Amino acid sequence: MHIGYARVSTDDQQLHLQLDALTTAGCTQIFKDEGISGAQVQRPGLDAALAALTTGDVLVVWRLDRLGRSMPHLVSVVHTLGAQGVGFQSLTEAINTTTAGGKLVFHIMGALAEFERSLIAERSQAGMQAARRRGKHLGRPLKLTREQIAHASRMVREGMETVSGMAALYGVDRVTMYRALKRGTETHIARRG
Repeated sequence: MHIGYARVSTDDQQLHLQLDALTTAGCTQIFKDEGISGAQVQRPGLDAALAALTTGDVLVVWRLDRLGRSMPHLVSVVHTLGAQGVGFQSLTEAINTTTAGGKLVFHIMGALAEFERSLIAERSQAGMQAARRRGKHLGRPLKLTREQIAHASRMVREGMETVSGMAALYGVDRVTMYRALKRGTETHIARRG
């Protein structure tokens, strides 16, 4: 059985074009989501369509972007369908995973998506390493400057103030001050050694 899924992102858009194409493709049941972005995880129409599918069925969409939020998400959904013995068909892109050619095209697209993810990860790692070499702090901004940490360390070490007192002075939590002092001490020891 062919089960269709149609989606429009805004309430102003119409489903007529998709519904006509899905009906022409032989879909006996069509589930729809209106006014729901593809980026949303919860899509009631899609959830109902996926629940209605059984082994041997084919999920049909008008275009690939109607089903997946991204290529990796789309590959994941189609892989899950395949594991359940369910085919997938996209009318506009002429992809049909119930045929050998359709499976090949979809797997090539999946491989390209994985390659793209790998390239993005490599570029991100290279960028972070370059930033570290330039002395940039990565991650969440530090709440205390080096000068503040040095001042707090000196005041606590000389017994003029408590860690809690210094934390209150700089408007940070006591735990934050302890971590900063510990990190400052480790840095100081590393520079001397």
